Amino acid sequence: MPVGACSPCIPSRPARALVSPARLADWMITFQFDGVVDFFELDPVAYAPALGASGMARYRGRLADIAAELGPRPAEDATTRWSSPDSHTRFTLDWNEQRLAVLDRDVAEVIWTHARDQRVAAWLEDTARALAEIEQIDLAIEWAQRATDFDDGHQSVHAAKYWCELLATHRRSELLAARLAVFRRWPTSSHANALRTAAGSAWGEHTDEVMTTLSARPREAVSFALYTLRDVPLAWEVAHSLTLEDDRLWADLAKAYEKLDPLAVLPVLTLLTLGELEVADAKRYRYAARRLARMRGLAAGTDKAVEVDALIAELRETHRRRTRLQQEFDRACLP
Repeated sequence: MPVGACSPCIPSRPARALVSPARLADWMITFQFDGVVDFFELDPVAYAPALGASGMARYRGRLADIAAELGPRPAEDATTRWSSPDSHTRFTLDWNEQRLAVLDRDVAEVIWTHARDQRVAAWLEDTARALAEIEQIDLAIEWAQRATDFDDGHQSVHAAKYWCELLATHRRSELLAARLAVFRRWPTSSHANALRTAAGSAWGEHTDEVMTTLSARPREAVSFALYTLRDVPLAWEVAHSLTLEDDRLWADLAKAYEKLDPLAVLPVLTLLTLGELEVADAKRYRYAARRLARMRGLAAGTDKAVEVDALIAELRETHRRRTRLQQEFDRACLP
């Protein structure tokens, strides 16, 4: 018999179930409320064809009986919602109320069961998704925007993505304005990239604003220039002008920029190497040795070769008591 998954389960062929609607309804209740598996959610919307009118009536009746046994819902807050002994039962009842509202295509009930008291941004996004499921697109967009505007937390950021997805599909002419609003509110490289994609040929009109805004967050500015725009010289310039402090990003940038100017990256690689050696750790020693070997390769045949070898000699002397470091240097064939 098909079961659900963490996201709403859609049985492969519910209409071909080899059990009676009444038995199927009883099994669904037992599985959800009495089973030992509590990380699956059965979707009554998907099972509705197999249940039929009689099975669905029985299923709703069983749910009503369980709800009546619990009595009125006590006052809840974020702390007590999952601590009460009947929290799982109430959660499962709530889930079924939401899905049955979708099955009934009842707009008011969908909003009531999903948005609840509207104190959580994720609930507003849930409302939007349910409304879209019953093809109430205008309302879905409205509720997705409400979730986006709710606050500056991660749930609103997540909702903003869905809001823009809805606009991209159903109101394309409004997408650019939405992407711009999202970027201005959460200026990240990913949001800048989404704005760039939405702008298309009009991207040039927003370039200055994007780079100026991102300059307040050096990592985002450099990431956008390097990974999205793939403009290595711009990323190099921005990283220096904004005093980037992100070793991993500096390492990626140096690797890209060495193709343009191998010697220019030597100071960056030197600082990264010194940073690796601040902590006594075998893995860091290995990275430092490999980086120094790379520096020797970049400097070979130039007047910088002597400087790199002098740096290696200095590091060997400074850390002469670090036996593992000396071994890693030897493995890398460093002088």
